[in-house]
Amino acid sequence: MTITVPFPVYDADHHLYEPEEAFTRHLPAEYKRDFYFVDLDGRRKLVIGGMLSEFIPNPTFAVVAAPGSHEKWFRADNPENKSLRELQGKAIRPPETWRSGDGRLAMMDQQGLHAAVVFPTLASVIEERIGAKGKVAAALFHSLNQWTVDEWGFARENRLFSAPFISLTHVDLAIKELEYVLANGARCVNIRPAPVPVIGGSRSFGYPEYDPFWARVAAAGIYVNMHASDSGYDRITQWWTGSNEEYSGFKRSTFQGMLDQLSRAISDALSAIICHGVLERHPTLKIAAVENGASWVPSLLKRFDKSYGQMPGEYKTHPRDQFHKNIFVAPFYEDDVNDLKNHIPVDRILFGSDYPHPEGVAEPLEYVKEFTDYKPEELEKVFSSNLKGLLEGVPV
Repeated sequence: MTITVPFPVYDADHHLYEPEEAFTRHLPAEYKRDFYFVDLDGRRKLVIGGMLSEFIPNPTFAVVAAPGSHEKWFRADNPENKSLRELQGKAIRPPETWRSGDGRLAMMDQQGLHAAVVFPTLASVIEERIGAKGKVAAALFHSLNQWTVDEWGFARENRLFSAPFISLTHVDLAIKELEYVLANGARCVNIRPAPVPVIGGSRSFGYPEYDPFWARVAAAGIYVNMHASDSGYDRITQWWTGSNEEYSGFKRSTFQGMLDQLSRAISDALSAIICHGVLERHPTLKIAAVENGASWVPSLLKRFDKSYGQMPGEYKTHPRDQFHKNIFVAPFYEDDVNDLKNHIPVDRILFGSDYPHPEGVAEPLEYVKEFTDYKPEELEKVFSSNLKGLLEGVPV
């Protein structure tokens, strides 16, 4: 049965399965050895940063797991002890409606969605594998963003909002890319929730050297997505296991599950934003934690309370208040969404379906069923007006 609601639905987390040319069409020749596809044992594979990557086993997305096929896994409903691949069933070929802007709009009409923010899928592999080569990362993301302008646009019919990716490894190039996407109508950008790679190590993007970027974002009135990515946190697994095998989202161990890499990465990223003073220096900046769930929110806020109690003079504003004012969170369906509003304002909760990825639900609006303790006006905020306000540049 199709679920309907009495307001226009805004989805903070849709995805596209981008083709090879998304990164190669506009990529300058000098960078073509840093990102290319090869045929290996009858399969198309990606070589990035000089290494064959298995992070996404099928980087061409010729076949993919069906939407919602991982739901039982993420609800911890697996009494038969099946593997993730066994649970997801037979792979499917992505329909053309997933591959084009017009097709996606037609599908959204069928799904009862008015608007959606769309993220590429393969882009999440780049920064962790390129490392401190800032010019390479900038070139790859610029090529992707140019392709997006060609094929999807950043605000198609004011309903389909593509999220351009920007790397902060080279700050001047990040600002240049920001100007490019703003000039082409971007309403948001995406920054990886991870330390910024630099030669010899990494740095917090909360340090003042990144302020020119944050200042320009704030002045433009757009918001920043910190969408789940490969943030490099599988190194923690490697510390314990001694393995240097590349992480793959389709191979899970009990130990990897206990480390909860998504929660750690986004908690650390937002801690860096707040503890290193970004929101004090740029109080109108808006950040959305997307596809990171929300189970980490209560514990992070408690740690902020403790930090403030121990070192109140290090903050100009209580960190919990900064979080409540500037941070938006898109929970997973398996999270306790009814408890979430006890920790953050309802005006800071976003609906994000992850469609058509297998981790999400089969139909985006199935999500509504989880919000049993929300009043009608609260549901409208979560599923409509909160994201609408972000996309329209409504100040915090």
